[in-house]
Amino acid sequence: MTMHSATLAINETLRARRAAGERVLHLGFGEAGLPVPDSVAQVLSAAAGRNGYGAVVGSREVREAAAGWFGRRGVETGAEQVLFAPGSKALLFALLAALPGDVVLPCPAWVSYAAQTALVGKKTISVPVPAEAGGVPDPELLEQALADARAAGANPGVLVVTVPDNPTGTIAREEHLRAVCEIAERHGLAVVCDEIYAELCHFGKAPSALGYLPERTVVTSGLSKSMALGGWRIGFARVPSGPWGERLMRELVGVASEVWSSLAAPMQAAATHILQEPPEVLDHIDAARGLHATVAAAVYEQFTAAGAVCRRPEAGFYLYPDFEPVRPILAARGIDTGAGLAAALLEEHGVGVLAGEAFGDAAGGLRARVATSLLYGESEAERWAALRSGDPLRLPWIAASLEHLRGALAALTARG
Repeated sequence: MTMHSATLAINETLRARRAAGERVLHLGFGEAGLPVPDSVAQVLSAAAGRNGYGAVVGSREVREAAAGWFGRRGVETGAEQVLFAPGSKALLFALLAALPGDVVLPCPAWVSYAAQTALVGKKTISVPVPAEAGGVPDPELLEQALADARAAGANPGVLVVTVPDNPTGTIAREEHLRAVCEIAERHGLAVVCDEIYAELCHFGKAPSALGYLPERTVVTSGLSKSMALGGWRIGFARVPSGPWGERLMRELVGVASEVWSSLAAPMQAAATHILQEPPEVLDHIDAARGLHATVAAAVYEQFTAAGAVCRRPEAGFYLYPDFEPVRPILAARGIDTGAGLAAALLEEHGVGVLAGEAFGDAAGGLRARVATSLLYGESEAERWAALRSGDPLRLPWIAASLEHLRGALAALTARG
C-alpha cells in the first residue's frame, strides 16, 4: 500500500488542530509561506481564458523563458531541452520511471524520492551524507555502497542529489559533489540534481552537478520555493543536449503525455513572466531569501541552546537538529526514537516537526526535520509585513512563535 506523504500528512494534521482551536507551532511542512506579488497575480488573471490543451512539453514561449533563465546562470540551454509539468514532483517521478536502474539516495533525503522509487518498482540504495552538509551521499561511502548493492542483486542506475538540501537546509560542498559525480561517471549512473532551493541560498550560490557531469545530469526545479507558489504547481526540468538527452526527453514526453498531459496554460503564462526575471520578481526573491535566512538562523539558535547539535542553515528554510547529546534526559521521559521525539513535541508542547525516520533516517535517531517558513504570519497582511520588515524577529507574531519554541525546548530538555 502506498502511504500518505509524510510531509503532506503532517501539514493536514497541524492545520486541523489549529482549526479546532489548538495552539500549534507549525514547523512540519516546507511551504514557503509568503504571498503572491501583485504583478504575478495579474499575469495569471490575464491568462485565465487560456483553457485549451497545449504541447506536452510546454509552450515555446515558456520553454524559451526557462532556457534564458538557465543561460543567465551560466548554463547554455536550448528551449528543446526544457520540459514543464504540474510541479517538479511529477517530473522527478517521470525521471525515476524513465531512467533505467535502481536509485541511489543520500540519507536523509526528501520523503518522496524513496516513495516514488518504490512506486516505479525499483530499489533504493541509501548512503549517509557527509558530516558537513546533506544533499549528496558521502563520497567515501558511495563506492562501497554501490558494490554492496550489486552484490545483493540491485542494479544502481540513477543517483539523486539535492542541492541545496531538504531536509538539512545545507549546501553540499563542491568537493563532495564533484567526487560523487566522478563516481557516477565511472559507474555509468545518471544524475538527477534537484535544485528547487537553488535560488534561496542565504549567502553565495550552490554548486550544480552540471558542472561535473553535464552530459548525464538532469536538473529539476520549480517556483514553489523561490516564489512561494507551491499551490500553483509549476515545475520544469532541463535535460542534457545530445543523443542521451534527446532519448530521455522522448521518454519523459511519453510519460507526461499519459499522466498529466501538460502544465495548465495559465500557469505557463505566469512561469514565462517569472522566468524572464523582471526587476519586481528579482526583488521579491531577494526579500524572501533574506527573511528565510533570518528566521532559520533564529530557530537554529533555539535548538542549539536546548542542547541539540545541528548544521547551521545555509539555504531555504530547514534545519535537522539531533538531540543525541540530551538522550539520557529524553530517555528518562520515555523518548528514545525520532518519532517519539516528534510526538512529545506535538502532544506535550504544541510544536509540530517531522521525525527523521520519514527521510530514511534510523528510527532510533533523535533527529527531526524542522521547517521555519510558516512562522511568517497567519494572514496575508502579516506575511507581507514579515517580507518587508527590516527586523522580522521583532514582529509580535514571529517573536511569540520563537518564545513558544524556546519554552517547549526548555521544558523538553530540562533535567528532572
